[in-house]
Formats: sequence, C-alpha cells, structure tokens
Amino acid sequence: MKVVYHPRFTQVYTHDPAAEAGRMEAILKEIGKLADFVEPCPAAREQIALAHTSSHMDHVAEMGLYEIGALAAGGAILAATTGLKEPAFGLIRPPGHHASQSHSWGFCYFNNMAIALLCLKKEGLINTALVLDIDLHFGDGTVNILGETGWARIHNPSARSRELYLKEVQEALEGPRADIIGVSAGFDFHQEDWGGLLATQDYEAIGRLVREASRDWNGGCFGILEGGYNHSVLGRNVRAFLVGMGR
Repeated sequence: MKVVYHPRFTQVYTHDPAAEAGRMEAILKEIGKLADFVEPCPAAREQIALAHTSSHMDHVAEMGLYEIGALAAGGAILAATTGLKEPAFGLIRPPGHHASQSHSWGFCYFNNMAIALLCLKKEGLINTALVLDIDLHFGDGTVNILGETGWARIHNPSARSRELYLKEVQEALEGPRADIIGVSAGFDFHQEDWGGLLATQDYEAIGRLVREASRDWNGGCFGILEGGYNHSVLGRNVRAFLVGMGR
C-alpha cells in the first residue's frame, strides 16, 4: 500500500503527546514491509487557505509550526489524491481534526482532512465525500469546516462497546454513496490507549469495511493519522488498519 511519509515527521516539533519522540518510529517499525513509501511536498498557502483564515495561518506561523503543519497537510493531499486510484495512508503529523477555520486545539494546527478534500473538490476530482473519524475524540474542526458544505458527510462513531462501534461504522458505510472515503484514523480508542475500547483486530475490520464500501461505490479511500499515544501498541494498530484497507 502507498504510505505517504516524510522523515521530518519524526521531528519533535512541540511538547505534546502527538509530537513525542519515538511515536512515528513505532509505526514505521511495524508497517515497513507493507508500505510503499512516497514523500509529500508541503501544501501551498492557497491550498491551506481553502480551510483556514489568513489570521489562523499567521498564528500558526508565529508559533513556529507553519512548516511542519504545511508538510502534514501536503501529505494528506497526496494520500487523498492517491486514494482515488488505490488505498493510501498518510503517516503524518501534526494531526488535524481539532483545527477549525480560525482556531485549533488538541495538538492540531491545520485540518489535514478538510484541506485534502477541499483540494480534490476544487480540482473537480470528487463531487461527494464521507469522512469517517475513528479517533477517540470528536472531530469538531472537521465538522466546523466541512459540516455545512452539503457534499461532505461526516461520521464520528460514539458507541461504547466494540460490537456496537463496528456496527455503527458499518451503518455509516451503508449510507449515501461517496466518491471518496477519508478516514481520520485515530488509534487512541484502543484497549491499551486512552479510550480503552477497541481491540487491534477491530482496526483491521474497520479498514476492510472501508475498502469494501469504496469498491461497492466505485470510489476511492484513504486514511490519515490522527491520535494514538501508546507507542507499544500504536504500530500494531496502524498495521492492522492498513492490512484491512489493503485487502
């Protein structure tokens, strides 16, 4: 599977769990044999501006985080574009689903998912999209940017049992057809992470459901990394998701 990654994503760019040393390396160790790595370029300012105000971009620059944020957004764009032809995954950071048009929080700066889908839409490559956000935390930024567009459907599963969670994912993927499915792939709902709910095999099941739905819809699919903070299990969980989506 194509995995979008840049060595700069190992950079410890700030003091938060998403930026911790060893986090990306833990994933790379597990997925190396599965991945066909491709390097992204930073998103252009006009691409980021599809989702964010100039004042917000300037604020991120003032924090010294514009360059790494733009590179993550560029990684999401490349993953989404690749996903139109074959399943792809953006192994990127900082994460993005808590970044709204004019502000951000929760370890996020630019909304990678929203930027990627808005770029595809502007280029006429998609008419509709489904965002499946499986992070432990609600993707408020993605809803803020895409929720009223009419062409993007967003689903954040909230069930509190494994069985019901997977059922909710399946039901979301049985809804109206979309040209592309973008997964905001947080892994902090795992039994050994902050959420304490999902097993590693559940991420494989989710990846498989996403791939099956994209085939049924004759569309594309991709995922991008959001949360996931227990380095001892994170790599295995990402690998399971890639195995499922790559089938």
